[in-house]
Amino acid sequence: MSTAVLSDEIVVTNPATGAELGRVKRAGETEVDRAVRAAHATYLEWREVPVVERARRFFKFQVVLEEHLDELAKIVANENGKMLPDARGEVRRGIECVEFACGMPSLLMGDSLEGIARGIDSQTIRQPLGVCVGITPFNFPAMIPMWMFPIAIAAGNAFVLKPSPQTPLASVRIFELFSQCGFPPNVLQVVHGDRPTVEALIGHPLTRAVSFVGSSAVARHVQSVAVEHHKRVQALGGAKNFLIVMPDGVTDAAVENIMGSAFGAAGERCLAGSVVVAVGDAAEPLLAKLRAATSKLKIGAWDTDGAQMGPVISEQARERIVGYIDDGLRTSELVVDGRKNVPERGTFVGPTIFDNVDPSAPLARDEIFGPVLAVVRVPTLDAAIELANRSTYGNASSIFTQSGGAAQRFAHAIEVGMIGVNVGVAAPMAFFPFGGMKDSIFGDLRAHGKDGVAFYTQQKVVISRW
Repeated sequence: MSTAVLSDEIVVTNPATGAELGRVKRAGETEVDRAVRAAHATYLEWREVPVVERARRFFKFQVVLEEHLDELAKIVANENGKMLPDARGEVRRGIECVEFACGMPSLLMGDSLEGIARGIDSQTIRQPLGVCVGITPFNFPAMIPMWMFPIAIAAGNAFVLKPSPQTPLASVRIFELFSQCGFPPNVLQVVHGDRPTVEALIGHPLTRAVSFVGSSAVARHVQSVAVEHHKRVQALGGAKNFLIVMPDGVTDAAVENIMGSAFGAAGERCLAGSVVVAVGDAAEPLLAKLRAATSKLKIGAWDTDGAQMGPVISEQARERIVGYIDDGLRTSELVVDGRKNVPERGTFVGPTIFDNVDPSAPLARDEIFGPVLAVVRVPTLDAAIELANRSTYGNASSIFTQSGGAAQRFAHAIEVGMIGVNVGVAAPMAFFPFGGMKDSIFGDLRAHGKDGVAFYTQQKVVISRW
């Protein structure tokens, strides 16, 4: 890897046990410069490789990832703490992005029109940008990097990945597997570090585009710095996702979806449903079902028999989440207390549910990024939509109903980028764009899908007279 000569080490630990899992080297400004320059030198050759040949390398990479899916899932489960089925699903989603990148010959096709004037034809072509940068979060250490670099590299770019210092080991292993698939050295680089490493990458004169996923505050900063340095930027931020439940939507299937949305991956994902908006008389039967479901949820490390929910990422995260629970006691009714009955070792918070939450309270307003579900009661669907639209975030929202009219009204009026109808986690497949609205995204183009291809390429128009 390009980070061979570095200043110090980052220790990676298992949040369920505190055990050390490994160490990676922290990249300083010198190491970042070395990585970017090596990537740029490779880019100058890689961009000339025919796109069909580039795509063939990704077919091989996809096969290798399939062979190592369980290995990668266990790495994710250990360093992030999520359950093994969640980790497998994450790796699967990443592989789907590689499969999408295999279609780059079709995805890069332009348009043409003959005879735009007498004897003149016109066409568009897409070409790579250069060295692209990816800055990824702790919560999906395998999937989110694969949102980025396969599309960028298949399009002819080189890529420098900076994973979260809390969960870098999945990216290290993916890099090793990628290196076995016939790609030129340095077309993908992995560097490790914190804010100084990020700023060195964004400010480097040879980097052309920056993809980021993380909190909205940091996404806003990344966009500002990237624009200042005249870089293309795609910065996905935080979320506060509302799950609207109509009276006819209180079903066992809906509860299963809500449980998975609110408490899957310990609530540490930007698509987690963190506010249930119970419409009309939906609240009481829904809460009864949620209480029953949470009482059966076993908390523990992923390799503990019967465990269904793991720890949050760190002690700092646990303390922040418990702080929100403590604050919520002043204004809301605590239905399920996640501070109780959790393992003593590790950074665990159990599923937590509050009822009769004030829509202006932090429980209903802030991105808690943990397993805390706020229930707000409203009389009508329009009131539910209006409540959700007051949020400064606009990432995702779902409705649970048997009414096509209610679903259509919701999909039309809700101000979010990803919408679920009887779906708890509205996660688009790799060939659709992933991203929100308002303070959930900074930049015009979303992750993967055709937006991803457009982000990692630049378009030319050729006008010819013969």
